[in-house]
Amino acid sequence: MSKRVMVAIAAVCISVGLLACSPSAPDKPVLVFSAIPDQDEARLMERFGKVASYLSQQLDIEVRYVPVKSYAAAVTAFRNNEVQLAWFGGLSGVQATQLVPGSHAIAQGVEDPQYVSYFIAHHDTGIVASDGFPSGLEGRSFTFGSKSSTSGRLMPEFFLREQFDKSPEEIFSRVGFSGDHSATIALVQSGAYELGALSYQVWDKEVAEGTVDTDKVHVIWTTPPYPDYHWVIRGDVDAVFGDGFAGKVQRALLDLDDRDVLDAFPREKFIPATNDDFLPILDTARSLGLMD
Repeated sequence: MSKRVMVAIAAVCISVGLLACSPSAPDKPVLVFSAIPDQDEARLMERFGKVASYLSQQLDIEVRYVPVKSYAAAVTAFRNNEVQLAWFGGLSGVQATQLVPGSHAIAQGVEDPQYVSYFIAHHDTGIVASDGFPSGLEGRSFTFGSKSSTSGRLMPEFFLREQFDKSPEEIFSRVGFSGDHSATIALVQSGAYELGALSYQVWDKEVAEGTVDTDKVHVIWTTPPYPDYHWVIRGDVDAVFGDGFAGKVQRALLDLDDRDVLDAFPREKFIPATNDDFLPILDTARSLGLMD
């Protein structure tokens, strides 16, 4: 064997050894999670960066949050096993559990079984707040949030159809989809749309933070309650991370008592959830033709 060949072999062996000892070679699989982009990305990065740190400590593995650009992208990432855990809305959650056999809801905010949407209006409409369904909506412009949003599209459309027995396109002069709840506020506040529907929690949080001009936009109606946001985990995580792993993730979420993390959602605490809790959402989506 020539000296040159021996040097080459030695170099390869050293490289292999360094790779084996490298800190980047993981001893444990990484848990990756995502969430529907229901607010602007900066808010989501802050919120879920805190969640990733907390879960990493509790589970003793690396936990990584990856943002996505749309509700559909969150469901696709979950279906393709690019993420194993996700914070979904009601509709996106049932879409995910229908697409991935064995996946299941594990936790939700204590507020989430009784979630509501707000209908909002620009002040120039002259529409005032009402306990009953407000009058004066027909013929105006209206924006939903994301097409796959439970509080920003599914349930508002359900209540509109229930009231008018018409599609939104038949009720309003123009119908749009803002993409997220924060954008819905901005569009109605600017007058680009006269009316909109969104998550009550996003509205309340942004009003409290002073980012909403309530001289220009206000709440005109609160919907009846329905189940919404929840954590969903893939059914094959135990095979990857070890027996009982899904239960460990659930326990970590239920035990979360760090106010800084919870307030970022915002949620008082998390409680157990099951797929059955969201059957009303599945039925509603099917009745509107949004799911098979």
